[in-house]
Amino acid sequence: MLSGIIIQLTIWHNSLAWGPIDPTLGFISLPFNRSYYHIQKPYDVPEDQRYTFCDGVHTCWVYSIDKPHTLTSLTKPRTEIAIHGYNYSSGVWQFEGYGYVPAGTSGVCIMQVFGATSPHASTLMLRVYNGTLMYYRSVVLVDEIYDKWFRVNVVHDADASKVKVYIDGYLKLEADGRGGTSHAFKCGAYAQEGDSLCMESRWRDIKVLKKRD
Repeated sequence: MLSGIIIQLTIWHNSLAWGPIDPTLGFISLPFNRSYYHIQKPYDVPEDQRYTFCDGVHTCWVYSIDKPHTLTSLTKPRTEIAIHGYNYSSGVWQFEGYGYVPAGTSGVCIMQVFGATSPHASTLMLRVYNGTLMYYRSVVLVDEIYDKWFRVNVVHDADASKVKVYIDGYLKLEADGRGGTSHAFKCGAYAQEGDSLCMESRWRDIKVLKKRD
């Protein structure tokens, strides 16, 4: 049991025959541009040494020997797209994006729902270990994720404290949230235990959506 979180892992093989769904139905896509996010990166290097945006693709990379994102932080190094324009405490919100993780990247969080009740800092993390996409380090979502684009949809019902993860339109996970009064989406490369020397993820077509009232 993961700190009291009840995980309902969705491995319904019969559902594969139905094909993927569009998790964004019933949601409104909100405006998204550079004014809605900032880049958290090692505090002692320029942004363009850890992040680029070219031809619609965000590329984030970080090294295990890098500094944290602030002088006072005790966390591991990261280069993350931190979406500050849509912090929320209630309602049903969704992150959508197409992710890509190059071979060799391991021990890294590539997407998270930030905010939770202490001692936790996040409500959800999608991590990669040796090519496997995982919910934290407890549930395997997809094997062999390296070197290909995949669609990520994360739905967070803040009122019910529930999260769902869809990969390429297939529901892979339903889990309880972790509380908290303020949440935000992040994606990129945030080092975790067992991190490789260099960690990288790429993202395109990032969207933030909110369920219609």
